[in-house]
Amino acid sequence: MLIPMEETLAVLPVSATGRVVTREQRDFFTRLPKVELHCHLLGAMREETFRDLARHYDAPIPADMAAGLYTRGRKPVGVLHALRAMEQYLLRRPEDLARLVREYLEDAAEAHVRHAEFFWNPTVTLNTHGLPYGEIQQAMVEAIEQAERDLGISALMIPAIDREAPPADAMVMVEEMLRHRHPRVAGIGIDYRENDGPPEWFADAYGLARQNGLRTTAHAGEFGMPWTNVGIAVEQLGVDRVDHGYTVIDNPVLAEGLKGRGMLFTVVPTNSYYLRVMKPEDWAHHHPIRKMLAMGLALHPNSDDPQLHRVSAAGAWELMYSHMGASRDDLRAMMLHGIAGSWASAERKAQWAAQWPLEFDMLAGAVEWEEGPSLRR
Repeated sequence: MLIPMEETLAVLPVSATGRVVTREQRDFFTRLPKVELHCHLLGAMREETFRDLARHYDAPIPADMAAGLYTRGRKPVGVLHALRAMEQYLLRRPEDLARLVREYLEDAAEAHVRHAEFFWNPTVTLNTHGLPYGEIQQAMVEAIEQAERDLGISALMIPAIDREAPPADAMVMVEEMLRHRHPRVAGIGIDYRENDGPPEWFADAYGLARQNGLRTTAHAGEFGMPWTNVGIAVEQLGVDRVDHGYTVIDNPVLAEGLKGRGMLFTVVPTNSYYLRVMKPEDWAHHHPIRKMLAMGLALHPNSDDPQLHRVSAAGAWELMYSHMGASRDDLRAMMLHGIAGSWASAERKAQWAAQWPLEFDMLAGAVEWEEGPSLRR
């Protein structure tokens, strides 16, 4: 079931663009053919699944954790603490991970996501429960393949380095990926608290991945961390795309260079507010995504943690228009950026690039748009 936009908007600052999204526009954002390149599997866990697994394992999790986690208020519970509890207590069998994959892809397909690339963090699950990596991967791959048959959505997995764990664990993760190489596992990422694990610590793991033909991305410039982390991710880790990357706006020279290279930033329009990096009044007027748009960077919107942020993939696209000031042309460009920046096969990407713009133009042509003043100055 699609997360209602009323839930998303209820805890966001009022848009500074003055745009009011019509029913026809909301339908457009849902029906728009799209990829999703930045979503965390744990953040896509449905509340009923959380509660079901907690009961099944008689998990020592506070009774109010689920209620607080899935209700986005002004002072939400600690998301990272809850994610750690999920890893430790709820994901104890390969079929638990497969269930999350199946349910996430069901939800994504309802938002007309045609292709998804999602993160999962193997380290704690493997270390805590002693599950063989190969068994977990196989269960998740089977769920992906079943979703493609049943729902028509394709997907790739991106094992993500836990930057709060030692760099040696990152090497183990990449080695396990190579030992169990599968085409549905396209590359690596890195996430969790950026201030606890600077990107340069993991250069060896990224080097090993690149040497063996794996694609790479990294969370950088999040949590208010400096633009230097974005530069390190690009130059030292050699990433193919950047997740978040907001503080790149603090270095216009770096931003211009990455624009010239066509570097894709997978942005999340709910992110800065939920991480409390910005005050609500600042979020509305000065969200970094607005400046990234103005700089002409290649952006692509994503839900990140859809069940926890209470936003669907379609909702993330809507916020780019309603709150970030993207124009109709910006939206079309972002759709193409997503295709180009995905790790799907060249054949599939060529097919999407030929077909989706026609769908976009047909859907967008039936809707009235309020362009307003350009963000590009």
